[in-house]
Amino acid sequence: MISAYIDRFEEDKAVLLLGDDMKKCNFPKSYLPGGLSEGDYITIEIAYDKEATEAAEEEARELMKDD
Repeated sequence: MISAYIDRFEEDKAVLLLGDDMKKCNFPKSYLPGGLSEGDYITIEIAYDKEATEAAEEEARELMKDD
C-alpha cells in the first residue's frame, strides 16, 4: 500500500504527494472516492493482474495470426 496526501485539486486532477518522500503525482479526480478534501490522506494499492495480462497477450497473439 502507498500512503498519499491530497495536496490540492486542479480542474479534473488531484495533486497527490506519495509515500514518505512525498513524490508529487497528478491523479485523475474521477478515480477517487467522493467526499475527499484537500489535506486528506488516502491509501493506494497497486497489484499485478496476471489473468488480465495473460488474456491481453493471448488476444495480441490471435490478432497477429489473422494477418
